[in-house]
Amino acid sequence: MRYLAFILAALTTTELQAFDLAPKLVVNVTIDQLRSDYMEAFNNFYSRYGFRRVIDGGLVYDGASYPFFPIDRSSSTATIATGTTPFYHGIIGNQWLERKTLQPTGCVEDEQHKASPSRLRTSTVGDELKVSTNGKALIYSFAVNKESAILSGGHAANGAFWLGDNGLWTSSSYYSKSLPKWIKDYNKEFERLQKKREMYQNNDNVVDVVLDALQHTELGQDEYTDMLNITLTATPPNGKAESDWQKDMSSVYHELDFSLGRIINSIEKRVGLNQVLFVITSTGYNDEKPADLKQYRIPSGTFYINRTASLLNMYLGAIYGQGRYVEQCFSNEIYLNHRLIEQKRLSMHDILNRSQEFLLQNAGVADVYTSERLLAGNNDIQLIRAGFNPTLSGDIIINIAPGWRLLNENTQQTFTSRANIVPFPIIFFGAGIKHDKISTPVTVDRIAPTIAKTIRIRAPNACSAAPLF
Repeated sequence: MRYLAFILAALTTTELQAFDLAPKLVVNVTIDQLRSDYMEAFNNFYSRYGFRRVIDGGLVYDGASYPFFPIDRSSSTATIATGTTPFYHGIIGNQWLERKTLQPTGCVEDEQHKASPSRLRTSTVGDELKVSTNGKALIYSFAVNKESAILSGGHAANGAFWLGDNGLWTSSSYYSKSLPKWIKDYNKEFERLQKKREMYQNNDNVVDVVLDALQHTELGQDEYTDMLNITLTATPPNGKAESDWQKDMSSVYHELDFSLGRIINSIEKRVGLNQVLFVITSTGYNDEKPADLKQYRIPSGTFYINRTASLLNMYLGAIYGQGRYVEQCFSNEIYLNHRLIEQKRLSMHDILNRSQEFLLQNAGVADVYTSERLLAGNNDIQLIRAGFNPTLSGDIIINIAPGWRLLNENTQQTFTSRANIVPFPIIFFGAGIKHDKISTPVTVDRIAPTIAKTIRIRAPNACSAAPLF
């Protein structure tokens, strides 16, 4: 019995030591549209507290990418949180077309709460942390926009906060019936000081409320690992389009460096650097001001998705008889009328193949992906397939040629196609992590399992990617 008691005591001590090795706080810092080339270009502007500190002291993967396409703010944020792609987590973009209503719907829209993570179909690393601690872990999320705040926070967050139309911090009844007192107090003080502030940017506001949260919550203060999700932006203020990258972006990255330094220093003082895991990465896309390519004799043009959809409907009508075969188009996707096709007992396979052949003949079309082709999962289209969701995406996805502009004249929705890669890093810092720079290409879906392994919990339930270390 004495030996058994000794063994049990040793096991208990070992388990406690292993538990102590997990950091007390995970801080996810996602920087919207952060780019490695801009980070490097403005290196001389940085202090020793922000970018330079994490690059020189952290584990830097400088060849990061997303395992799906196309990428936007919401789909990328969901992938960071869940460790999987839109094919599984269901956030295929900031908006998509609701098949029942044929109207655009937001990725966090909710009839009951107005905004919630209900459309996120899988668990997040924060959700798994809540489960593993029986709800004792604290999880908070802060961002300028509701999509980033809600999707990074996940289903089980204690709170997700974003800036409302009035410039004050707000949330959803999904998390709580009313705002916490400290958020209300922050808003009052912000309103009082707002008139005196000049050049006060959204990143400043995010950092200020994060530092306030550290003072008014117990983040990182007990034996249970907590999580803090922060979204900053690497874009010019007030939605201003970038015109001269050296002039416009140098100040943006200088301010970002200062914001990052404030976050790290404050958390280090309150929790201790060895007790905090910082994860810093980008949303991996870049919204650029469209240039007039014709001026420089670069091949380009305008692809009218609404006109093309109408022509496709006429083409299908000529073959199968009159009817509304194309229900709607949204972005570069075309939605077919499944009910009509079933009533006429037509072959969806034949209609998709004929549609693909017809659309490929249009100027400005580089490729056409049907739902059948994507679900077949051929290796040459894995990125497109991963960004597709069978129940949410259109039946036909049109890949516009690089340099061409897609325009929907009915909704004025437009974008210019670019196939170039936006370089960005994944950086791990703190928690005893040793400095290294790794140039081997890695994908962002590996962040969630890496965090899960570090804090000794299960990876999110749709995550199949391996941890980075």
